[in-house]
Amino acid sequence: MKHSSLLKRVLLASTFVSMLVSLYLVFVWVPVERQMGPVQKIFYFHVPSAWVAFFAFFVVFAASLMYLKTKLELYEIIAGSSAQVGVVFTTIVLISGPIWGRASWGTWWTWDPRLTTTLILWFIYLAYLIIRNSAKGHEKNLRLAAVFGIIGFIDVPIVFMAVRWWRTIHPVVFEANNIGLPPSMLTTLMVCLLTFTLLYFVLLLKSMKIEQVERKLQNLISEALKAY
Repeated sequence: MKHSSLLKRVLLASTFVSMLVSLYLVFVWVPVERQMGPVQKIFYFHVPSAWVAFFAFFVVFAASLMYLKTKLELYEIIAGSSAQVGVVFTTIVLISGPIWGRASWGTWWTWDPRLTTTLILWFIYLAYLIIRNSAKGHEKNLRLAAVFGIIGFIDVPIVFMAVRWWRTIHPVVFEANNIGLPPSMLTTLMVCLLTFTLLYFVLLLKSMKIEQVERKLQNLISEALKAY
């Protein structure tokens, strides 16, 4: 228990320090992009948010598989909590993207393949959360939610590959043989990716803790009603 508490404190401290470093790099250290100007700095929040969303839904995929295999409640809680965090970061992607797009493309929204598949991904895991929350502890319904979480992950590689499979105006940052970023921008992006990943784990643990407390409370209420 003490080791777990210490690890959580280290995680929180690391996330806090990493956030400060990221903010300094984004708003002070890295040069302003010549063509788009200050609005380009959204890039350092938009891309890491997309990465965290992908990672969060991968965790949903893996934890759902483990839940179906083992029936352990912990895996179901991990999957549900990760989906909540993933939906939040996908929402950030869908908000920050149009703001950046307005400055670079001249429009708030276009049915670009990357944007469209990302919106579909958001709806998929929103539906997953609705199914899961309506399960009300019934194992059959929780298994259905787990299957939905697994199938929904299919859209993640589609979102990632959309700019490579179809004609799109969305920029490609990482190519096979070319990153396409100057060293200062790449360094800042890598630090921001680390920061958002640490933040993901902080939010995941918090969400899991809330879920566990809620379930204990529900069990106590059910036992009290039975006794009454």
